[in-house]
Amino acid sequence: MLKKEVEIRWHGRGGQGTITSANMLAEAAYHAGFRGVMSSPAFGAERRGAPVTASTRLAPKPLRCLSQVQFPDIVVIMDDSLVKTARAVDGMAKGGLVVINTCQTPQALGLNGHYRVATADATSIAERVGLIVSGTLMINTAMLGAVARASGLIDLPHIEMALKSIFSPRAAQKNFESARLTYEHTNCLSCMDEAI
Repeated sequence: MLKKEVEIRWHGRGGQGTITSANMLAEAAYHAGFRGVMSSPAFGAERRGAPVTASTRLAPKPLRCLSQVQFPDIVVIMDDSLVKTARAVDGMAKGGLVVINTCQTPQALGLNGHYRVATADATSIAERVGLIVSGTLMINTAMLGAVARASGLIDLPHIEMALKSIFSPRAAQKNFESARLTYEHTNCLSCMDEAI
């Protein structure tokens, strides 16, 4: 268990389950033993397909800060087109972690700063598992698997417990399969800029 608070900022598009992911991570972290867990969305004029953000804070003790994350330790990017347009890595802590849904290299995306990078093709995995709701591919639980693998904050059993507390047994099983497969196929890379 960590001795300090961890701040996570999520970037996605409306309809991808970004806010739900932030909530599920908080739930899974609570099952992992964190006693300070908080997630919150940042609402504006969001609509399906528009950029959205959410925050998750995890701490060993109850939290007092409820504001949005400005200087994240971890940034989760649900859609690689948001790397530049949403300025997703702004404020990133030195040595922090970027977890991104992509099949591209970090260098191809322009991710070559003072942080570590983990990539996962959550879209393909969610599609393979058949996580489609109302015609929309849901990658949120797949990305939970990537966050777990890359950060080590939670593990698969914690995700499974969180999913069982949120979804019906059948839906929980399908979502867990997506998280498990993404966990197994997350590439933990390091592209920290040597000059820093």
